[in-house]
Amino acid sequence: MKLGTFKGGIHPNEGKDMSKDLPVKTVLPKGELVYPMSQHIGAPSKPVVAVGDHVLMGQTIASAGGFISADICCSVSGTVKAIEPRMTVQGSRCLCIVIENDHQYEPVPGFGEERDYTMLTKEQIRQYIKDAGVVGMGGAGFPTHVKLTPKEENKIDYILVNGAECEPYLTSDYRMMLEEPEKIIGGLKVILSLFDKAKGIICIEDNKPDAIEVISNLIAKEHRIKLQVLKTKYPQGAERQLIYAATGRKIYSAMLPADAGCIVDNVDTVIAVYMAVCKSTPLIRRIVTVTGDAVQTPQNFNVKTGTKYSELVEEAGGFTCQPEKIISGGPMMGIALFDLEVPVTKTSSALLCMSHDQVAEYEPSACIRCGRCIDACPSNVIPQKMMLCADRGDYEGFEKLDGMECCECGSCTFVCPAKRRLTQAFKQARRTVLDNRKKK
Repeated sequence: MKLGTFKGGIHPNEGKDMSKDLPVKTVLPKGELVYPMSQHIGAPSKPVVAVGDHVLMGQTIASAGGFISADICCSVSGTVKAIEPRMTVQGSRCLCIVIENDHQYEPVPGFGEERDYTMLTKEQIRQYIKDAGVVGMGGAGFPTHVKLTPKEENKIDYILVNGAECEPYLTSDYRMMLEEPEKIIGGLKVILSLFDKAKGIICIEDNKPDAIEVISNLIAKEHRIKLQVLKTKYPQGAERQLIYAATGRKIYSAMLPADAGCIVDNVDTVIAVYMAVCKSTPLIRRIVTVTGDAVQTPQNFNVKTGTKYSELVEEAGGFTCQPEKIISGGPMMGIALFDLEVPVTKTSSALLCMSHDQVAEYEPSACIRCGRCIDACPSNVIPQKMMLCADRGDYEGFEKLDGMECCECGSCTFVCPAKRRLTQAFKQARRTVLDNRKKK
């Protein structure tokens, strides 16, 4: 089989050996649970419970605040303790519902009941996905029911399951492909039932041969599903790069995958679709990789949404030393944390604890015009020139250089011998451009 790939990209140290061989461990929360109203792209959710209310596991505690938004369901049973601003992973305060866990895990009526998706209408399937609060769990958090309702349903040719997991250190999707592959296939079948002309493609990097074998065996007799093995390279799992590697089609910043006849969903999102539709179970859990050389026992944990990161570190045996850097997510696109008393959300993927901060030890110097950033860029832009515009606040020039095509993957910063903070500057520039567009 020909390996799918794209131009550019890098090969950072994978770091996956730390956590990939241990099975996922289920962890129940010890303290209160915190549910931010902004766990997705779009409008924040709106609380539908009040302080003092008794809630059940699986109960909707916040409803979508707009068309691009998502419901939030409680992952435990207990009492609403507060509805107030709390600190989140992003380092800012957000309105949150705080639940005092009663440790009974009493579910709502019908929780976990079997459903046959083949007996449901397309509208019913989409409604169940919406009611379950399913969003993209690869990091973006786009509401899945909206993604699965494109304007022109008949023009969708491919449903891509993103099993690349190219971000270093992360192994949660890998473990799911080994431990719950039937749910992945089941979820993909549910999604395919919404698009009569589409075929499913499960995309996996070639550094996961055991996952490739497991999935291959399961889809051997599935005429609408095939496997695409990808070349191991970062950022192979980025949406644009994945679409090109699997189908040869290209999309740009002004386009959606649906414009190229594609829908892309992360492995765990597809599992969440299966659980929502076939098992009457809303999105109330995350598989989180807790790893890094500052952690006693790196491992993947099945945790309730709302659980605090500090409890995950405790489950991993605590720290071996005081970490110099802690990141929510992976080293390339994650967010550095200064406090572990923040909650796991629908988009949480990993907690990376490093004994040594390699970035902080280097002071950026002047660009030497070596061109490495251009070779590494998967978006085919010119980071060197974009940086000049970003530095002097020339946002019009930044746009003319196709700066908005930057996917903020961090490849340019990784290869830069001058250790310039390219990606950070591009993030700020792109945010400014978007803000200026809104003002106009």
